[in-house]
Amino acid sequence: MKYQIFGQKSGLRVSTLALGTGNFGTAWPFGSSKEEAKTVFDRYAEAGGNFIDTADGYQAGQSESYIGEFLAGRRDNFVLASKYSMGTREMQTTGNNRKTMMRAVEESLKRLKTDRLDLYWVHLSDGQTPIEEIVRGLDDLVRDGKINYAGFSNFPAWRIANASLLADLRGWTPVIGIQVEYNLIERTADRELLPMAEALGLGVAFWSPLAGGTLTGKYRSKEVDPNSRRALAGGLLVKDEKGERETAIIDLVETIAKETGKNIIDVALAWIRQKYDESTLSTVTVIGPRTLQQLEDNLSSLDLTLTTDQVKRLNEVSRISLGSPHEIIDASKNNLFGRGTGQVEIKHPVA
Repeated sequence: MKYQIFGQKSGLRVSTLALGTGNFGTAWPFGSSKEEAKTVFDRYAEAGGNFIDTADGYQAGQSESYIGEFLAGRRDNFVLASKYSMGTREMQTTGNNRKTMMRAVEESLKRLKTDRLDLYWVHLSDGQTPIEEIVRGLDDLVRDGKINYAGFSNFPAWRIANASLLADLRGWTPVIGIQVEYNLIERTADRELLPMAEALGLGVAFWSPLAGGTLTGKYRSKEVDPNSRRALAGGLLVKDEKGERETAIIDLVETIAKETGKNIIDVALAWIRQKYDESTLSTVTVIGPRTLQQLEDNLSSLDLTLTTDQVKRLNEVSRISLGSPHEIIDASKNNLFGRGTGQVEIKHPVA
């Protein structure tokens, strides 16, 4: 397992693969028992992983409770991150507001049996709480010693940029990173979120790197009941093979798996790990294994290094339209911005 500093606004050292724990518990239609979750947790730690990612709402709070037990006697060995916004069954308030934030962090700390979180994510934009209220609240939590760092998950780029600038201008705790859904099928973060993160020096945690299991190839099997996967967050996380683009992506992943002698999962995870090697973007991949075997399958990807050509082929087959104004800028760069110099080249930062 390799390690890196998460973004340019912190000195937080995290492992390449973060352990997402949405499957730790049995309150949802899918998940793992405490015993199985403990086996996954211990194996991840044994492999050198140090970044644990959970949320107050995962498995109605069971995920945090399990982790609190698993961390006993070794809390300082891990970077512990949790989230708030969606709440648990017991909470009567949800959203990004200060009232929810302050109650949520206290309850998370109790379940996790710790006195502080290393990273606290605002889980999902509620679209109404003023960004100043959120950032000021996070700063207060840092000053109180209840969290060390703060970040945003599932927020539009313009709100994160606003939060980052506001924190910097006011001298409040900086926004150090973002969490975004990202994989070979879901690449819309290329339009605004990832260029913003690179420009502002934010670390990026990619969740759902296997597109809800689609990039394992298992859903191509006729033995898999199509309805069995729809329970996964109402089918939101599963990026089915809906058209020619998805089919071409999975076909190429399978082809490269044969070229390398590795599994499909290895290729999909190696691509997301290597894609930004030549940029200044600091990224980690959040895996979410339910079983020990799934964890082993994820860890094996660390042994695969794709060639430059293989990464390029995967980039091309999964490329999305950046839309306006990016396409207008690209179309104009030589005819307008480069006129008379012969040396101006404008590129989308991370596309």
